[in-house]
Amino acid sequence: MAHVTINAKAVQRLKHGHLWIYTSDVIATGTAEAGDVVEMRDQAGNAFGYAFYSQASQITLRWCAPPGAPPDRTFWRARLEQADAYRRQVVRDTDAYRLVYGESDLLPSLLIDRYGEHFVIETLSQGTDRLKATWVELLEELYHPASITERNDAAVRRHEDLPQQRGVLAGSLPDEVVVRMNGVAFGVEILAGQKTGAFLDQRENYAAAGQYARGRVLDAFTFAGGFALHIAPHADEVLAVDISEEACALARRNAERNGAGNIEVMKANVFDYLHELDRAGERFDTVVLDPPAFAKGKAALENAYRGYKEINLRALRLLNPGGILVTCSCSYHMAEPIFLRMLGEAIADVGRPVRVIERRGPARDHPFLPGVPETLYLKCIIAQVMA
Repeated sequence: MAHVTINAKAVQRLKHGHLWIYTSDVIATGTAEAGDVVEMRDQAGNAFGYAFYSQASQITLRWCAPPGAPPDRTFWRARLEQADAYRRQVVRDTDAYRLVYGESDLLPSLLIDRYGEHFVIETLSQGTDRLKATWVELLEELYHPASITERNDAAVRRHEDLPQQRGVLAGSLPDEVVVRMNGVAFGVEILAGQKTGAFLDQRENYAAAGQYARGRVLDAFTFAGGFALHIAPHADEVLAVDISEEACALARRNAERNGAGNIEVMKANVFDYLHELDRAGERFDTVVLDPPAFAKGKAALENAYRGYKEINLRALRLLNPGGILVTCSCSYHMAEPIFLRMLGEAIADVGRPVRVIERRGPARDHPFLPGVPETLYLKCIIAQVMA
């Protein structure tokens, strides 16, 4: 097995719990090749465990195993079983959840989602991609799934010199898989949908929003109708809006599937539509904002900040006294303190008294590592316009 020499700065990163070592902190790569599992050593020869090696990415090493025997197939199976055991503890009333969440399950750059008897994998580095066949075999051994699909079309793979690809790796996959989240039936298009077919990280926030929502509801950026479907039983009417015709069609099917006759789905540009609603004097008792990531990198943060502020300001103007705002951001670079500052500025500009009643994150099948802040990205703030 090849070994890679790292500097003192890299050692400190590992000791503080971060699992990534960047190119600038690698002294020598020896005989390591793309996708190898390598041993990490400092300049004195001390071992710091094993890592996935990438010859393309600025993240050269991703720690994956402690010092000792090199990780093998038995080791990877044990990691999967540990991830499964944790989900059995925290996942309730759903058959759709994240089984493996990369670094948070000490399987860096590996994501595995479960939709009933159908599994979806993402191998986001050269190391996990090299082991793709192993992940498939282990899933077949442990779960006997109906299908295993890869959704390896994430942009991050370009940094690893890996191709964009999606397809069924094992079994048979229908065009639409029906799952249940919090007792709500969802049709999921695994090959065609966003992410791996659904926003599983929002599952618990969907249920929380249903506890507060009432009256006339606007669900902006609805996608498959996750928030709208959970809110509908508590609302008089729900207007669900998305710019994608495919998303709107899926949301309509999901509304029909659940007998939610009070949901109207509309195709529109949310930014423009919020402005039109405000200009027309429309008002709502609940507004949900769940946009896609506006800031995919640090360079985009300034523009993203303005975008988030605009939609939150418009939403606050649309709310009746006592109304509820559920506002989300899945942009890692829009950290919670920045997101709250943005919301505070929008509140100040609207000139209405608003209080935050819940600060939420992703569902518990998406745990985070304090030493790896990149594993905590989703913010969900529930606020109320005071009468």
